[in-house]
Amino acid sequence: MKIATTTTDFGMFCTNDEERIRQLHKAGFRYIDLGIYGMTPDSPYMRPDWRDTVNRLKAVADELGMEFVQAHSPIGNPLSDDPQHVQMVTDATIRSIEVCQMLGIKETVSHGGKIEGISKEEFFDRNKAFFQKLIPTMEKCGVNVLCENSSTVNSGTKYALKNGKDMRQFIEYVDHPLFHGCWDTGHANQEGPQYNEIMALGEHLHAIHYNDNHGVTDDHLIPFFGRLNHDEIMNALIDVGFKGYFTMECVWTLIRFNQVTGKRNRFEKDGMIPKLNEPQLFMQQHLEALMYDTAKWMLEQYDLFEA
Repeated sequence: MKIATTTTDFGMFCTNDEERIRQLHKAGFRYIDLGIYGMTPDSPYMRPDWRDTVNRLKAVADELGMEFVQAHSPIGNPLSDDPQHVQMVTDATIRSIEVCQMLGIKETVSHGGKIEGISKEEFFDRNKAFFQKLIPTMEKCGVNVLCENSSTVNSGTKYALKNGKDMRQFIEYVDHPLFHGCWDTGHANQEGPQYNEIMALGEHLHAIHYNDNHGVTDDHLIPFFGRLNHDEIMNALIDVGFKGYFTMECVWTLIRFNQVTGKRNRFEKDGMIPKLNEPQLFMQQHLEALMYDTAKWMLEQYDLFEA
């Protein structure tokens, strides 16, 4: 397998994706997962000159000998009662697919939507309707859209796809050759053992988000910073015949002051200017190189590493 990681690793440290790609290259990565999470009207990918932005990204990757292989489409809730929000999510997701086509990316992940109080059947119906809006663009661009497993911690009492059986059932309910699944190891680690769930997803497993946690919150940590059983995952990927990229999504190993997974305690003192609120770029650079070396070592233990 070839190792990829997301540009979001340097989301808080760099001002644009060109800078983020250069940081990934310094750490040893050659395969890029483009994180297109926030697609507001002010996003560079939603402006009239968005193609110029994408062409600059492609030029940087070509200069560095890197390749775009995966993406994450915008996060929103297409099941929202707010029609403007639903339209924004739909338009932004369609644009992200067009961005993928320009960069040669064949797989992008979309979370779909979830809301309180609906059944599994209604979840299937309403999310299928959302993904069907994407199909003309998917077909035109030749890009697979992948749903992703969630967890009880992330979903609360809302129904969500939390296991391989339900993911497979939903994928087959949507029933399109360009619609498949992405398995997030950190989300799954909050639910329990993963081997049988990955096997249940089977041939619909087109991508992974590899990250660790302690089984409690969605921490997105570097492998071995949490409690994930890595041998279980590696054996599942081998036995299911996974042919995709070993894509890391360890974006929150360094914790920001107001991070969603846990805020720091506040301290106030007259005249004090906080100096230690936020992690720094040099810290992430070290962690990024460690993450690449760790992923490479893991794959080498199973004779799976590809440069």
